Amino acid sequence: MKKTFLLLFALAAFCAGASAQKKYVGGDISLLPTYEEHGVRYLGHGGNDEQVKPLDYFGDSAHWNAMRVRLFVDPSKASESDKGEGVRQDLSYATALAKRITTKGYSLMLDFHYSDTWTDPGKHSTPSAWTSSDANVLADSVYAYTKKCLQKLVAEGATPEFIQVGNEVNYGMLWPTGYCYPGGGDGNDSKIGKGTWNNFAAYLKAGVRACREVCPEAKVVLHVALHNAPNDVVAFYNTVQKHDVDYDIIGLSYYPDYHGTLSVLTTTLDSLESAYPDKKIMIVETGYGAQWAMNGDYSSTVSKTWPVTEAGQKQFTDDLITELNKHSSVTGLYWWLPEDNEFWADKKPARTSWWNGSLYTQNTGKPLDAMFELQRFIGLDPTGVTVVSNDVRTKTDDKWYNLQGQRVSRHDVKGIYINNGRKVIVK
Repeated sequence: MKKTFLLLFALAAFCAGASAQKKYVGGDISLLPTYEEHGVRYLGHGGNDEQVKPLDYFGDSAHWNAMRVRLFVDPSKASESDKGEGVRQDLSYATALAKRITTKGYSLMLDFHYSDTWTDPGKHSTPSAWTSSDANVLADSVYAYTKKCLQKLVAEGATPEFIQVGNEVNYGMLWPTGYCYPGGGDGNDSKIGKGTWNNFAAYLKAGVRACREVCPEAKVVLHVALHNAPNDVVAFYNTVQKHDVDYDIIGLSYYPDYHGTLSVLTTTLDSLESAYPDKKIMIVETGYGAQWAMNGDYSSTVSKTWPVTEAGQKQFTDDLITELNKHSSVTGLYWWLPEDNEFWADKKPARTSWWNGSLYTQNTGKPLDAMFELQRFIGLDPTGVTVVSNDVRTKTDDKWYNLQGQRVSRHDVKGIYINNGRKVIVK
C-alpha cells in the first residue's frame, strides 16, 4: 500500500482556526439523496468493485471539506422537464441533506434560488405562490421565506457557514419586477417584462437581513455567472455597491465551455481584486467534461486546450487551481453536480440525461481523477509528497512520533514524523 505523506501546513489548514485564511473545496451535491434512492452504486478509485458511501468518500479519500446545497421554494410546481433535470430540493429535502453534511463535519453553503425551479442569467421566475407584483410585498416574502428556512436549518443542527442570497443573479431575480442589467440599467424586455434595480436591491437586502438575524456568523455570498466580458461582472458589483447591498463574498460560476479559457477568468479576478480588495471570492460552480463536451462543441479552443477525456478534465482542474492559487482573495472552489452517476440505477434514472461534467464515470460507477486533484486547492497533494518549511507549527494533535515509534516533544526540526497515522515531512 502506498503510504501518504502530508504537508504539515496543509494538515494545519484542514482544521478550523489553524490558519488565518481557511480555504474550502468540495461540490454541490444537491442530488445525492436522489441517486441513493435510485440504487446507484458508487465505487472507489481502486481496482476492486467495493461500494463506498460518497459522503464519507469525498472527505476521507478526496479530502474535500465543503459542500453546497440548493433550495427551491416549491419544486413541485416546476415543469416535468426541469424535475427530470434535478429540480426537487424543497426545504424538507435540503434540510435533511444539510444535516447529513454538517454532521460529517463539512462546511455547508446554502444556495437560495428564490424560485420554484432553475435560475440562471437567462431565467428567474418568481415563485408561483408569491402572486403579488408589488415590490414591497415581494421583499417581505423574501425576508419571511429566508428567515423560515434558516430557522429550520438551525433548529436541525445544520447551520450554514455560507449563504447565497440568489443564484446567478447577473440580471436580477424575481422577474419581471426584479429584472435589470448588470451595469445599472432597469430591465425592459418584450418577453420578460419590466423591472428595476431598486426592486432587485430591495429583494437582496431582505434576504441578507434575514441571514444576519438568524445566522449572524454566516457569510453572505452574492453569486453571478462569469461572462465573456469580465467588465460586466465588475459592473454588476459596482451597481450593488451603489445600492448599499450588504454582502461578504463574491461568488462566481465558471464553466470554460460557456465562459471561455482561463484568460477570461484571470482578467475577471484581477479586476475584482483591484476594485474590491476587501472582498473574498469563491468559485461556487465549475465543471468540465471527461467524455462529452458540455456544449457539444469538440472543436472549440477550450476543447483543444483541455481534451474532453479523463486526462483533459484532470488537466483543466490542475490549471484552474494553479490560476486560483495566484489570487489570495480566492478562498473557495466548488464543483457542480460531481455526484451525477447512473451506474446500477433502477429502470427510472435519477435524471433524464447525464451531466457531462460529473466526477464519476456513468457506466462504471468509479470516480474520475479530477475528483482527487481538487484537494490541491487547499494545499494537499494527491500524489502524497509535498515540501514544507521547518517554521510551520500545528496544534491539531500533540501525539507525534519518530520512525522508531518513540514519542517526541518537538516536531519543528527537519525530519520525518508520524502524526495521526500519517507520515509528515518537515524540511
